[in-house]
Amino acid sequence: MRLTCPLCGPRDRREFTYYGAGDYLSRPDPGAPAEAWDNYLHLRDNPAGPTRDLWYHDQGCAAWLLVSRNTITHEITGVELVADRKGGRDEA
Repeated sequence: MRLTCPLCGPRDRREFTYYGAGDYLSRPDPGAPAEAWDNYLHLRDNPAGPTRDLWYHDQGCAAWLLVSRNTITHEITGVELVADRKGGRDEA
């Protein structure tokens, strides 16, 4: 699989680290109840079809990326810099 980094261009997937669904950008508040933190840290969906995932370009420019892809076809439909997103972290 190849990802097109907005800063570095097309790269092999091995240059990146996968961090899971884009909901990682929607952290509970520091004072949230333990159940909210448990759900955030341990419960994950396993969707079949379109998804948005958080990736880190650790072997390149060190950018955080939000990758839109299809888990069935493996098609990458979009890659955007997390830093360029409007409205902050809760839009994932």
